[in-house]
Amino acid sequence: MSPKVTRRRLTILGALSAFAAAIGLRKLWRRGEEELRISEEKRREQRAAAWIGFLFSISILAGIGLLIVYALGGQVQLEGALLGISLGGIGLGLGLWGKYLFGEEIVTEEREPLATEAVAATETADMIAEAEHQVTRRTFLTRLLLGAGGAFLVAMVFPLRSLGPSPGNALLRTSWRKGLRLVDENGVPVKADRLVVDGVITVFPEGHTDAEDSQAVLVKVDPNELQLPPGRQDWAPQGNICYSKICTHAGCPVGLFVQALKQLQCPCHQSAFDVLDGAQVVFGPAPRPLPQLPIEADSEGFLVAQGDFPEPVGPGWWSRPSGEGAGP
Repeated sequence: MSPKVTRRRLTILGALSAFAAAIGLRKLWRRGEEELRISEEKRREQRAAAWIGFLFSISILAGIGLLIVYALGGQVQLEGALLGISLGGIGLGLGLWGKYLFGEEIVTEEREPLATEAVAATETADMIAEAEHQVTRRTFLTRLLLGAGGAFLVAMVFPLRSLGPSPGNALLRTSWRKGLRLVDENGVPVKADRLVVDGVITVFPEGHTDAEDSQAVLVKVDPNELQLPPGRQDWAPQGNICYSKICTHAGCPVGLFVQALKQLQCPCHQSAFDVLDGAQVVFGPAPRPLPQLPIEADSEGFLVAQGDFPEPVGPGWWSRPSGEGAGP
């Protein structure tokens, strides 16, 4: 072989070797960059996971502290601070979780030449180990999140006791019962002949002068002028007629009786009710008549209730059909 051919072959071999070396260096460089990027991401995720765990733990402690403070009698400022810490810990922790522990984008990388089986097996093992580590870490953080949420919910459930017992049907009934005598604010029973025509007095059920929802207005009118709805003819003995004193508009006390118009009027919003016609609304924003109390005179001449008001007293019941309620 001539020296010229030999030099040419050596030159070609040298070029190929340099090209292969360049490719190898490029692969090593890219692998090093990838490893550095992965390492930095791992450190960032570890720091984020540590902060998330800390925030969730603080939230759990704040929820428990809120429960303890409430159980010991409560302190508004401290309860507010603990509530803010509990909710803030959960919110910040979820924010960090979404920012650092979820992938931001999908990246498609060039396919490298297939590696040897040994290298592939090693990389696969590393990927599996990293995936197991992430699953374990996120499972731990999920449990902390559930603990923080549970502590907060428990702390919120216990103060419901402060609302007191369920009212049941207490809002539908008053203290009036069959046979209870009508008494004035001093507890003195009222007789059927106590008032003169157009006389007015505030009455209560005997023994319940402190029951605000049971106060009523007793008015004495000429029985011949009454035009009560059907079924109420025996509710006004000797012209004594009794209506709830609580306005059906906003709950103000209906204490004004206009003798010339035979009307009970509310001083708050000027609702007016016809005394002779079952307290029907004749003016103002009241949505329904004043409930009428069925009364009668006993053997001694005292006025007594035949039962409770036939419908709930006060505002908020304008959607109920007339006559629906507790009944006599």
